[in-house]
Amino acid sequence: MPYTTVIAQELNLRPQDVTAVLQLLEAGNTIPFIARYRKEATGSLDEAVIRDIENRAKSLKTLADRRETVLASIREQGKLTAALEQQLHAAATLTVLEDLYQPYKPKRKTRASTAREKGLQPLADLILQQLPGRQSATQLAAPFVNEQVTTPEEALAGARDIVAETICDHAGVRQAVRDKGVKFATLHSQRIAGAADEKGVYTLYYDFALRVDRLRPHQILALNRGEQEKVLRLHLEISEMDWLMPMRHFFRPDRRSPLSDHLELAMREAAQRLLLPAIERDVRRHFTEEAEKQAIHVFAQNLRALLTQPPLVGHTILGIDPGFRTGCKVAVVDSTGKLLDTATIYPHPPQNRKEDALKLLAALGQKYNVTLIAIGNGTASRETEQVVAELIRGRASANGLAYLLVNEAGASVYSASELARAELPTLDVTLRGAVSIARRVQDPLAELVKIDPQAIGVGMYQHDVDQTALAAALAVVVESVVNRVGVELNTASPALLTHISGIGPKLAAKIVAHRDERGPFINRQELQKVSGLGPKAFEQCAGFLRIRGGDEPLDGTAIHPESYGIARAVLQQAQIALAAPPAERERAVAQLRQRVRLEALAAALQTGTPTLNDILEQLIRPGRDPRLDSPAPLLRQDVLSMDDLKPGMRLKGTVRNVVDFGVFVDIGVKQDGLLHRSQVPRDVTLQVGDLVEVEIQKVEKERGRIALVWE
Repeated sequence: MPYTTVIAQELNLRPQDVTAVLQLLEAGNTIPFIARYRKEATGSLDEAVIRDIENRAKSLKTLADRRETVLASIREQGKLTAALEQQLHAAATLTVLEDLYQPYKPKRKTRASTAREKGLQPLADLILQQLPGRQSATQLAAPFVNEQVTTPEEALAGARDIVAETICDHAGVRQAVRDKGVKFATLHSQRIAGAADEKGVYTLYYDFALRVDRLRPHQILALNRGEQEKVLRLHLEISEMDWLMPMRHFFRPDRRSPLSDHLELAMREAAQRLLLPAIERDVRRHFTEEAEKQAIHVFAQNLRALLTQPPLVGHTILGIDPGFRTGCKVAVVDSTGKLLDTATIYPHPPQNRKEDALKLLAALGQKYNVTLIAIGNGTASRETEQVVAELIRGRASANGLAYLLVNEAGASVYSASELARAELPTLDVTLRGAVSIARRVQDPLAELVKIDPQAIGVGMYQHDVDQTALAAALAVVVESVVNRVGVELNTASPALLTHISGIGPKLAAKIVAHRDERGPFINRQELQKVSGLGPKAFEQCAGFLRIRGGDEPLDGTAIHPESYGIARAVLQQAQIALAAPPAERERAVAQLRQRVRLEALAAALQTGTPTLNDILEQLIRPGRDPRLDSPAPLLRQDVLSMDDLKPGMRLKGTVRNVVDFGVFVDIGVKQDGLLHRSQVPRDVTLQVGDLVEVEIQKVEKERGRIALVWE
């Protein structure tokens, strides 16, 4: 396979594993399928590494394609030498390749091209050659005076324009100055006089300077936004030493030459007019790309944590989408997510009908035996939380009732979507958000996949990063989580099925249509009766789909149908049935492991050890939802205000957002507290949804800020 050796060396992998991954990808296999069901071929590489291989192969192909274009262009100009061709083939990055191509790129009219048209290239060559001699610069320039060039001084100026462009286009100079810029340049920021910044968002950057390699990603994105909003003016400063020394390394003035001063002048002009502006763009682009990568990585991590929050099963939930003027929308759903009732309450200004709201909530709670209240965390959420806490405190019928705040990001997007109209056709769009909030508690993954990941909003500077790259990264997270958890085939929505390996939107719609028309699937094999779902798609998706209560018990596990024979042989060896109680299955598998070495059993069953190990795990815990290994959300029965908070107070909270400089923690008051990264132990990695114990360090009520320390 192409690129195998390069990728293996870069990622420190075995070449045969890289080759296997590239071959499997080329054959149309998805990454979740390869990671789960082709472990023997890939050496059990995980999804992240397989994706790194795929991305690096794409990058190398892009580089190879661009190299061919560059070679063809230079060859067509008749300027391709053997040495240059060797340099182009050795270029390991697009940046190096473009630097080498720079002198040969077709250019629009420049001062240098105008000078060449006037016949001044030979004089420029003399400046570059720095030959010693007794003639003065004026005497050397005199032969170039003509109708277009009226004086020797004009000839020398034009020649310097050519020399300046030559120096700027030199690959070695560009690479060396860029490297210096990346390491040692200083980014300056000043407030633009008269610029509007009413909230003082950019106060820290009104008069700011820091070496670029010391800037944090969030600082770079904040500075860029301030520049885009015309509040800040940014400038990158590269010291004279850092651009002059690389130039002199390749273009050395010789004091014995009468043209040495003109080379010095050309170097300075090249720097100020051509090279430094280009290098500033390159350096800023480099750090912006790195900052965006980090921001997208944080978004992806936060989304993964949000999607993998454990479902709260068995609850009848009353969901509230809070609001002031238009009221709070209420929806009650049963333990399966079926809508039971809706209402609108007006406990807040301007109506202030709190008593009516409390009565209605109590009546709904009693009528449907509500066990949990879910409150969206948007506008009026904390005020609504106060109402719910009062309900729980004051009503005997609310005994045991609890509430929690739910991230409602994207609920309005879902409410107006075609999917919401299909699921809740008779419901007003304003009430669909409350249904979504309630269902998010029962199964966060199943509900959140109905929303564009970019609308879920976890992270910072969401709109400042490359939107295509962000969408791609978040789509990867959704695909990864959905396939890791698995999907119940007979209840999954089209939105959920879409993300299953090998399916996609069109097949998902066909599967649901087939299910609606012919009833539930009784086994995985029936999937092959779905129009358009061929053998390859079945191979890719079957292991990630669950059918519980069908005619094939193994269909409720993550064991792929291609391995059913092996699974049955293992059950026979263990002398146990899949229907046996979990404790018996676990004991039987443990005894089998003691009797027979795993490698020997795998060889006897003609399978690989990784696959056999996965089968044994599934026989112990068939189709176990990995989300259940995470701690359940924190349920509350009362609410605090900022007035209740005192330094030293210890509280439990839920991580709501993770950013570069720390994590924001919901501790049950209107404002989330900030646990700065310096306060988090180095061996602790926090993610959205984690439960933490913190101590109040400082409360700034007027600024709405709460500083926390690790408890």
